[in-house]
Amino acid sequence: MFNASSLTKPYSTTLALFILLLTIPIQAKTDIKILKQQVWAAELAFAKTMADRDHQAFTEFLAVDAVFMGGGNKVNRGKQMVSDSWAKLFDSPKAPFAWKPERVEVLDNGTLALSTGPVWDDQGRFHTYTSIWRKEANGRWKVIFDKGDRYCPPKSKE
Repeated sequence: MFNASSLTKPYSTTLALFILLLTIPIQAKTDIKILKQQVWAAELAFAKTMADRDHQAFTEFLAVDAVFMGGGNKVNRGKQMVSDSWAKLFDSPKAPFAWKPERVEVLDNGTLALSTGPVWDDQGRFHTYTSIWRKEANGRWKVIFDKGDRYCPPKSKE
């Protein structure tokens, strides 16, 4: 006996799979947007530790294997060394500088992100920072690389 539903079952499965595959790029773009927002928020919270003069909270944003590059060839490796080298920046009641993100990008696989933006003091902008963030197994974003560079204003169009 002929059963018409047996012919449509493979087609309905194929159609459902096709529709699912079409939605994957939409889902990926949504996920990247959410991940970028997470990193943006993490960077703002990280910067707030300096404004709040909270060295312990600052340290919580550092990955265990963090690498911070300072002036010249100075490199601090590991959470403890970075934390120790930045401790003196938290000693005074007033923060010596502040920073905020201008741009955040996340890898498509959602594991690493880059954040960059201005660093300034009372005199104005004097650096641009770049931080690389890693999403840890617990879902928290931690800084793994950080580097500040001298700010170069754009050339004026004459």
